[in-house]
Amino acid sequence: MKLTGRIIAAVLTVLCAVSPVRAAAGGEAAPAQVTVGSKVFTESVILGEMLQLLASEAGAQATHQRQLGGTRVLWNALLGGDIDAYPEYTGTLTQEILVDEKLRTQAQLEQALADRGLRMTAPLGFNNTYAMGVKETLARRLGLRTISDLKKHPDLVMGFGNEFMDRADGWPGLQTRYHLPQTNVRGLDHDLAYRGIASGTLDVTDIYTTDAEIAYYKLRALEDDLHYFPVYNAVILYRADLAQRAPEVVAMYKRLAGLIDAPTMSRLNAQVKLDGRSESAVAAGFLRRSLHLDVDEQVTSPWQRFWQHTVEHLVLVGISLSAAILLAIPLGILAARRQRIGQLVLGVAGIIQTIPSLALFVFMIPLLGIGGPPAIVALFLYSLLPIVRNTYAGLKDIPPAIVESAQALGLPRGARLRIVELPLATRAILAGIKTSAVINVGTATLGALIGAGGYGQPILTGIRLDNTALILQGAVPAAVLALLVQGIFELIERGLLPKGLRGQPGRAASASPP
Repeated sequence: MKLTGRIIAAVLTVLCAVSPVRAAAGGEAAPAQVTVGSKVFTESVILGEMLQLLASEAGAQATHQRQLGGTRVLWNALLGGDIDAYPEYTGTLTQEILVDEKLRTQAQLEQALADRGLRMTAPLGFNNTYAMGVKETLARRLGLRTISDLKKHPDLVMGFGNEFMDRADGWPGLQTRYHLPQTNVRGLDHDLAYRGIASGTLDVTDIYTTDAEIAYYKLRALEDDLHYFPVYNAVILYRADLAQRAPEVVAMYKRLAGLIDAPTMSRLNAQVKLDGRSESAVAAGFLRRSLHLDVDEQVTSPWQRFWQHTVEHLVLVGISLSAAILLAIPLGILAARRQRIGQLVLGVAGIIQTIPSLALFVFMIPLLGIGGPPAIVALFLYSLLPIVRNTYAGLKDIPPAIVESAQALGLPRGARLRIVELPLATRAILAGIKTSAVINVGTATLGALIGAGGYGQPILTGIRLDNTALILQGAVPAAVLALLVQGIFELIERGLLPKGLRGQPGRAASASPP
């Protein structure tokens, strides 16, 4: 068998063996399929679980895409039909998403949504607005009662959620309105900011007024004395066609209107964040008590979750890496034979590699929606450079005397590539594949941010809940999988490399991750 074919066939055999693709279950389709989304904070996930349970109670086949990311990711997913509903806030709609339309009334907001094929329920009953939070001890010591009081203390260290740093209703506007002089301001994950406050590395952070951490960390919410923050009434945002496809589901959603006040939402958040209960159990308990519905939370064992995340991760890695190998090796051969084209190929692959991985994942959403497809494409693009570069370098590093000897024997170009050049470049090519595989396994954890699942899911949940054990449930298997994949390719190298070359060190260095 030709050596190139042997490399690719062996790699695909291994990847297919470790990357089972889930087949769709047969049988009659459910009357309606409803996909719910939620943002990467506990309250949104709890409300998302309620929406999934209500949709199931109404007879729909419901799924919940948890922790999809920030506001824009959810909004674009709703517009594109990747999800059918998600919990949102009126202040976010008017001051961030639709800020350019300068909406002032409820009727104007509803019309703007209708123009986009969307609707929203009446408010759920609580206003989860922003506030500036400081530790109670610091507030007493410095006499901090209002946001205006922060002007007297320019040295205070501020840390805000990444989304708040750039929102139209976030830090830039707040700083302008209050003329705040602080310059030591950093962006970080919202949940990690609470740890910064607790440890004393941060003095001020943005808080949601229904967060359970306010009482837990003994924080004071400073009065918004200039009334900067608007009202953020919680609502359910859904696609207008859902009312036609599944009117019973929409009717269920509307039953939540006015049912959840701020203290109730704070208690629900605390049950998850502080008591360690699952969002599904908390949501089901609330619906049983408040709507007298006989709903049961979805209970999955740790092994079931581990297997699900493993399958999802293997699918992401297997498909993207297989596609990268199939394309990158020929591109590397082309780059080695055609100097001008080669520089272009290497340059484009290098540019792709410099794009921040999270940004590349998000860039794929408008083209491919959420879930597995955009994650696979992003991982495929990231896997190209090491394989292309090592294939190119492995062929270029072959001593000219060997190539000239093959030419003197009268071997045509194709035969020379198969019989001489590729065997000598095998070690370099496989080194590039191993590098790509390890990068791919690690980067695939980011797929959870756009609904692709995998080992990134428990990592995100662990960060959100400040649960190190959950973080390790994703981080440790990902690290083990990376080592396992590297070991598998070591075995492939031993099987493919001619015996006469096994003792020789590889000439080409593998490409480094960005």
